Parts: sequence; structure tokens; C-alpha cells
Amino acid sequence: MEAKQFAKLFDHTCLKADATQKDMEKLCAEAREYGFAMVAINPAQVRRCRALLQGSDVHVGAAIGFPLGQTTLACKVFETRDAIENGADEIDYVVNLTELKEGNLAYVEDEMRQIVTICREHGVISKVIFENCCLTDAEKETLCRIAVMIRPDFVKTSTGFGAYGARVEDVALMKRMVGDAVAVKAAGGVRDLDTCLKMYEAGATRIGTSAAVRICEEFAKR
Repeated sequence: MEAKQFAKLFDHTCLKADATQKDMEKLCAEAREYGFAMVAINPAQVRRCRALLQGSDVHVGAAIGFPLGQTTLACKVFETRDAIENGADEIDYVVNLTELKEGNLAYVEDEMRQIVTICREHGVISKVIFENCCLTDAEKETLCRIAVMIRPDFVKTSTGFGAYGARVEDVALMKRMVGDAVAVKAAGGVRDLDTCLKMYEAGATRIGTSAAVRICEEFAKR
């Protein structure tokens, strides 16, 4: 894999509550320089980052219902539409895990379908965040089965705000369940090249990390 192709694995991430305008400027400048796939940000920063990335092929990704997934579906739908109107071309939303654990799969399915449909109508990439540290393997498999039916673009391991982030075994489980129907994104705790490559080998084709620059520099030195 060449360096430019490798860089396209990354969603360059800054989701800190106290992120400043300078942080956003740095994030977008690095994403433009390295040619990352996307900047992953909170919705309030979408319009700013869209302007900073004008003329590049780097996408702007908004985190919806983040990081707990405990807003109502109506709120997530509004957030999704608002982010797209402000210039987001990728949406990463957090599943309502309470409804999943209560066995209310109709709710989980409806939530996924509504958000994915909005994204599809606007030509926007959709990603479903599981937060695997809170789930049993059976629950992860259930979410994957729903995803295969609804067809978001990606299923994603974690927010990066949970007890732990991406694990190779979870990426492998998700890839096994979704096959080629849906792509897999690993996020949370991927801070070095070795970990990144393990996630890729397990089936992840996007990596969400705030360490993308460091990882790409490691890759260039191989």
C-alpha cells in the first residue's frame, strides 16, 4: 500500500469538548496535507471545518447523539439534517443501547433506517457506532444483523469515550457478521502503526484516531 492510499484509511479526529478554533485549523490543515479521508468532529464545528477544507477532497464528518446515544430519535434526526445542511458529508451516530438491551429491536432498526435514509438521500456516508465496551458478543451480532438489513456504509466499534475502544476481536466479529455488505470502522485507542495494521488485517477499512499523523509518519519510515 502506498502512503497516499494508506492515509485514506483515516478519519482524523478531534472530539474534545474544549476544542478551540486553533485546534480545528490544525486538524483541517493536517487532514489536507496528508490526504486523510475525513475529519471527525462535533456538529458545532461542521460549518467551520467545511470552510477550512474547501477545495480539498477531505470529508467533514459529524458525530451524532455523541457520545452516549441517549438523545431521542427526533433529536438525532434533527442533528443529522442540521449537520448535512452545514456541510457534513459523513455522519457517525451512536446507537441507543438502552433500547437494544431492553430487546426493543424495532426501535433500533427504525433509528438506523431513518438516519441511514437521510444520509442516502443526500449522498452522505453513514456510520453506526456500537460502543462495544458496553455490549455482549450476542448484542454486537444483533446490531450487525440489523445493519446488514438496513445497509449503512459502515459499522463502527466505539466512540473513543467508553471503557475501551477498538479491539481486534471485535473488528473480526463485526467483519464476520457483515461480510462485504457493510464496511467496518475501528475507532478508539488506535495510536500506533502496529495496532492500526492489526485492525486493518482484521477487516477495518476506516480507522478513527487522533494519532493519524503519527501513524502515517511511522508508516513512511517502514
